[in-house]
Amino acid sequence: MRHNKDDKRFSRTGGHLRCMMANMTNSLILNGRIKTTSPKAKLLRSYAEKMITLGKSGSLPARRRAMAFLRDKTMVTRLFAEIAPRYAERKGGYTRIMKVGFRAGDCAPVSIIELVEADSEKKAAPRKTRSKSAAPRKKQAPAKKAASAVKADTEKKKAPAKKAAAKTTGDAKKAPVKKEAAAKKTSVKAAAKKSETTAKAKKAPAKKAAAEKKTDK
Repeated sequence: MRHNKDDKRFSRTGGHLRCMMANMTNSLILNGRIKTTSPKAKLLRSYAEKMITLGKSGSLPARRRAMAFLRDKTMVTRLFAEIAPRYAERKGGYTRIMKVGFRAGDCAPVSIIELVEADSEKKAAPRKTRSKSAAPRKKQAPAKKAASAVKADTEKKKAPAKKAAAKTTGDAKKAPVKKEAAAKKTSVKAAAKKSETTAKAKKAPAKKAAAEKKTDK
């Protein structure tokens, strides 16, 4: 029975839980940050920070203890050679946990655990300071207003020319169409006149014959 025991086991045996934490610690050492559920991140913090304290000592027994837990020679050398020396002046708090949200599906809380920046890196990073020459920016406002006014005047002057150019282009496009329409109309009229003349020519002999018959009677 679980009386007064608050160890997080995640429904796993002791060996399975230890191997899972070792793998997650290796991933954290390799990548610098990993994304997992919040309870696992909180449990991983204790294991990862203990490995970093072993790396800070740098002794052979500490290296053997880290090797016994991590089971990866490359990660142990990276821990002792690169990561642990960053926190030589820091006494704890080597990791940071940031809550991201909830996982789709089972709605489990998800967090990102990452290694904190070393104090030496923070000191080496230069601070951004404003120079005195860049401070007075409000004085440049009248110049900008004048430039905008000049642009507006030039655009107003150019507007009639643009309209005239647009009209000329429109007229030039419409001219061939008008010519074609006029030619079609003239051709239609000529054809109608021809048909009328041919009809009159056909009717003329019949009229003459009718007139001759009347005169004979």
